[in-house]
Amino acid sequence: MVKKIILAILLFPTVVCAQINTERVMMIARNALYFEDYVLSIQYFNQVINAKPYLYEPYFFRGLAKINLDDFQGAEADCDAAIQRNPFVVGAYQVRGLARIRQNKYDGAIEDYQKALSYDPENITLWHNLTLCHIQKEDYKAAENDLGKMLTVAPRYTRAYLMRGEVALKQQDTIRALNDFNTAIEMDKYDPDAWASRAIVKLQQAKYAEAESDLNQATHLNAKNAGNYINRALARFHQNNLRGAMSDYDLALDIDPNNFIGHYNRGLLRAQVGDDNRAIEDFDFVLKMEPDNMMATFNRGLLRAQTGDYRGAIKDYTTVIEQYPNFLAGYYNRAEARRKIGDRKGAEMDEFKVMKAQLDKRNGVTSNAVANNKETDKKDESKTRKKSDKDMNNYRKIVIADDSEMEQRYKSDIRGKVQDRNVNIKLEPMYALTYYERLSDIKRAVHYYKYIDELNRTEAFPKRLHITNMESPLTEEQVKFHFALIDSHTSAIVDDPNNARKRFARGLDFYLVQDFASSIEDFTQSILLDDTFFPAYFMRSLVRCKQLEYQRAEEANNAASAAAPATMAGVTTPRKSEVSALDYDIVKSDLDHVITLAPDFVYGYYNRANVLAMLKDYRAAIVDYDKALELNKDFAEAYFNRGLTHIFLGNNKKGIADLSKAGELGIVSAYNIIKRFTDSTE
Repeated sequence: MVKKIILAILLFPTVVCAQINTERVMMIARNALYFEDYVLSIQYFNQVINAKPYLYEPYFFRGLAKINLDDFQGAEADCDAAIQRNPFVVGAYQVRGLARIRQNKYDGAIEDYQKALSYDPENITLWHNLTLCHIQKEDYKAAENDLGKMLTVAPRYTRAYLMRGEVALKQQDTIRALNDFNTAIEMDKYDPDAWASRAIVKLQQAKYAEAESDLNQATHLNAKNAGNYINRALARFHQNNLRGAMSDYDLALDIDPNNFIGHYNRGLLRAQVGDDNRAIEDFDFVLKMEPDNMMATFNRGLLRAQTGDYRGAIKDYTTVIEQYPNFLAGYYNRAEARRKIGDRKGAEMDEFKVMKAQLDKRNGVTSNAVANNKETDKKDESKTRKKSDKDMNNYRKIVIADDSEMEQRYKSDIRGKVQDRNVNIKLEPMYALTYYERLSDIKRAVHYYKYIDELNRTEAFPKRLHITNMESPLTEEQVKFHFALIDSHTSAIVDDPNNARKRFARGLDFYLVQDFASSIEDFTQSILLDDTFFPAYFMRSLVRCKQLEYQRAEEANNAASAAAPATMAGVTTPRKSEVSALDYDIVKSDLDHVITLAPDFVYGYYNRANVLAMLKDYRAAIVDYDKALELNKDFAEAYFNRGLTHIFLGNNKKGIADLSKAGELGIVSAYNIIKRFTDSTE
């Protein structure tokens, strides 16, 4: 989550350390943190803390790494240490506030955000999270006060209108809530949450057609939110569109297979349309999740009886009656099932129980059975019940979420960068040669190149090289392994200084431990020793590109910091030289060599296309993506990136066609982007 927390925090200006070695380790550690190699970054920060325990930065950044690893208590302790050493760092209060939220320490989090805002009063992220804390504490007046100040700072921040609408709803003010949701939609019609929020109000007002229309927009913009399909199913159910509702429950369960409401309600609807066996499957699933759910048990009993499984039905009815001994429908249906299997005595006992309750009712005797079934006389016309409703007489009603569950939507909406929502529209990453690959549950393409396979067969490397753009961060054991390898490779290089592959192997180790400067040096030496060894050019281009990515992000943060109030007292940030097109030309030059030496190496064209796209030379990028797809017609990432590049050029139809192919090949985020750009082609 917390690359979400921060480029802004991660790229926070650092104090210039007196010892060059400490400064270098700190730089490598922050590289590792930026590229989400959290375990490795903690190892480096530990080294800096051992050498200079009086610095605040290693504690702060180690806390940031820990919060990414869900070590919230450890993150809070590290931020405590950072604040003790420098109480003027906004980011430390922000990260500690987040760690406290995750531990439900809302009062402490509020103190942190208020302190941070005293130093940086225009920080939208801080206002956002402070508001959420007040909402969680049900201090709606304070939340509204926060939102008013936030909108003064950022009047077009749609999330503030959505939160203010939620606060109004909690106070039963639907008119004010609708006004805020309408404003959010007017400001950003591509925000699915705005449409979904307004739909909730429409459902509460029983304007089911309007709610369905809003939810159509929400699902169009974000196809991966199960809750939107659940709510649209409810809107369709109220319009007697049972097939449409079941279709929505199917979609919701594809996204969230363990969704209780999806299975329970689909089971009810399947029963209504006569699909009894599949309805039983749904209730079986519900009862695996909640074995004590008596309404699901009773509904399954009815369905078992319907399909001829009378003994199974009797078992379910008996389970319910044991829990609710005055539930007359249980006795009535069990009597019927017992007659079907020839248990006449048992049936008569159940029938007597029902008859006695009816006579008591007629004679004005208030027995427990009569008292517990008064609700049946009221003829409750409602078609729905809250999930927490335990009245067995409502067993046939569609389930809707409790208010407390609906509030969870904003409970997890704490944020680092406010832009990080939905799908970020960015290119798929460049390919690397590495020992570790992160596997995808959806996309399982095997990336093969004959020369790399031959290199692996020589056993010149300690592990098998993989071609991947899904690199896996190192575990603590792997970190130790590669530090040890660096030492052994150094000894081997001393014994054989002219071996290009040994230099390359050590360069890979330096790359994996995020020491980019040493890595580039080794790849350069490898090229000087053998200028035909294209993997060295390929990896040097990748490492340089990552250095530039980090430097560009740091420059963007420095520019933002220059316009914002100072976050540290008495600290000046040294200006770094700006990243220029010339820096990327050096990267491109290495990839030119790769393509010259290995003209059928598809990943060279792909990576060069990515570099050209970064330089906004989109037409040249498309030429390279074309070549990559000519060499590999099933190259999903090339379709995805070429699709985005076409969109950047304004060719939405071509772009959507490529994105569709990328989605077909396993890049599911392509579908969200397609939805967001479809109306631009119509």
